Amino acid sequence: MSMKMQLTDAMKSAMRSKDKPRLSAIRLMLADVKRIEVDERIEVSDERLIVILDKMIKQRRDSIAQYESAGRQELANIEISEIKVIQEFLPVALTQEEISTMIAEAVTATGAESMRDMGKVMAILKPQIQGRADGGTVSGLVKTALNG
Repeated sequence: MSMKMQLTDAMKSAMRSKDKPRLSAIRLMLADVKRIEVDERIEVSDERLIVILDKMIKQRRDSIAQYESAGRQELANIEISEIKVIQEFLPVALTQEEISTMIAEAVTATGAESMRDMGKVMAILKPQIQGRADGGTVSGLVKTALNG
């Protein structure tokens, strides 16, 4: 079953159980998917849907930081609950050890020796971590690995 169908089924389930916060988050996801399908005149693939959901999580994390700095914890809590719902539809997150192993393999494969080679390493890692790890975190770990 495609991820889009899973979202639709989850929306129906949330409607039946009258789970308004979950329903709201799922509707936001489906609206984003629909907007992209209409704008680009395409059918969104599962890979593209993962990218969309990653972007939604990143936007919510930015919003949380802004809400907390403004002292609006109740709004930050809403964003946190939306992130939890979105993450249910993403592939299982990678552990720190798995990420470290992938970085070591990418460094070996590219022959990377310094920070100048970081782009090559990230180019190999990006498709592997998409939707399963935060790019900023992985980037920091790659910098650490390359700096020794």
